[in-house]
Amino acid sequence: MPARSPYAVHPAVAYVQAILANLESTSGKSLEAWLRLVQAKGPKDVAQRRTWLKAQGLGTNQAALVAERSVGQKAMAFDDTEAGYLRAAEGYVERQYAGKKAALRPLYERLLAAGLAVGPEAKACPCQTFVPLFRHHVFAQLKPSTASRIDVGLALGDPAHVKGARTRLVDTGGFAKKDRITHRLEVTKPSDVDGMLKRWLTVAYERDG
Repeated sequence: MPARSPYAVHPAVAYVQAILANLESTSGKSLEAWLRLVQAKGPKDVAQRRTWLKAQGLGTNQAALVAERSVGQKAMAFDDTEAGYLRAAEGYVERQYAGKKAALRPLYERLLAAGLAVGPEAKACPCQTFVPLFRHHVFAQLKPSTASRIDVGLALGDPAHVKGARTRLVDTGGFAKKDRITHRLEVTKPSDVDGMLKRWLTVAYERDG
């Protein structure tokens, strides 16, 4: 029996599925009908198709999805079904830790285990270049930054209110830019996955309760 995947379905997949499921009731045409229409009467370029579909009455997100489907693309560059996404997720991680970054894979696995251990609602939903950790929103992310380092991004909020921060915790400037990820820890060796890192992961998780 194959090992159970450590990954969960990205929230964006359910969002895309809901748009597609409700397309006929909200627009009067099914996805298949919109695809036939845009291929028969719409422009060839996907960006122009988005604009054309909006002029036909579709909302911005509806138009984007229909335009992408009309040229054989999937939403957000991954398959927008649950099974398809989970197949893609494994590949995202494989590619993130390939080549010069392959030596970081054991360190990533250690960080992933630490991130999922912070609470029962923690889940990992890989994207193409990093692995976000969700509770209700992203509370942390794991990203191979160089061939020798993984950055652990943390959603800790206003740096002025982050008490007890030590020198290893770096202010990313994200709070001022209204990004969720506001701090990071640089991890280069197994001993960096220590009590301090796990405490900050827990703080970020609990902030999203």
